[in-house]
Amino acid sequence: MTAYAHPEVLVDTTWVADHLHDPNVRLVESNEDILLYDTGHIPGAIKIDWVTDLNDPITRDYLDRQRFEQLLGARGIGNETTVIFYGDKNNWWATYAFWVFKLFGHKDARILNGGRAKWIAEGRELTTEVPSYPPATYRAPERDDSTIRAFRQQIFEHIGKPDTALVDVRSPQEFSGEKIHMPEYPQEGTLRGGHIPTAVNIPWAQAANPDGTFKSRDELEALYGGQGIVPDKDVIAYCRIGERSSHTWFVLTYLLGYPKVRNYDGSWTEWGNLVGAPIEKTYQP
Repeated sequence: MTAYAHPEVLVDTTWVADHLHDPNVRLVESNEDILLYDTGHIPGAIKIDWVTDLNDPITRDYLDRQRFEQLLGARGIGNETTVIFYGDKNNWWATYAFWVFKLFGHKDARILNGGRAKWIAEGRELTTEVPSYPPATYRAPERDDSTIRAFRQQIFEHIGKPDTALVDVRSPQEFSGEKIHMPEYPQEGTLRGGHIPTAVNIPWAQAANPDGTFKSRDELEALYGGQGIVPDKDVIAYCRIGERSSHTWFVLTYLLGYPKVRNYDGSWTEWGNLVGAPIEKTYQP
């Protein structure tokens, strides 16, 4: 079996259990279900919520450098801290938090392979105790949106070029235009259903095994390469707001080693409501 391109970005449950009391390691839980952390989490883990912690409260954007430094410093995370992200639902929000940390260039960020589900399935310890750590000093550069984040104008420029690829990681029903929202999330719709022209549909969760761990490199190469998402192309992934596509961005960037992958976090909530933006729709009622 072929090894991942960057196996160092994954840790397993045994590694985490062995480092629960390592002062240089900080566990970060990020979930779709914001109440899960309070019901029980890995001992020593802190909670980072994608809405209240990572997003600007007014502008549709992420927190700036100063607030990122304050957030990490208050949680006892320094520049040299190894940060291990994990969460529910195949780590989709964990990879989203990982992606935001990488916008600020945090050096040592990793994912617990299998997330909450695997930790719990193995009968490992959970606690409701919320830890407190001594404040740290964190110094971040200005946020870099140029290498791993895509914007709408870049999507217009991207469509149809021979050296580019767009991967829509939403459900087939969203991709076809049958649904304008995620299944069971009717409040999250847009004005139009469909997908960006030339995009291929590879739902994000197809990259995960039933236990929440990532599929093997050989399986992932077949999954993405079989639909033209190959390493010699400039790849942009998108979903609804960029959370599911951050999972695919992580897979393509770190597990497969693709050199140029960006996450379009404006995604369908922007594109599906954008005046003058072309769409394709295959669903016929």
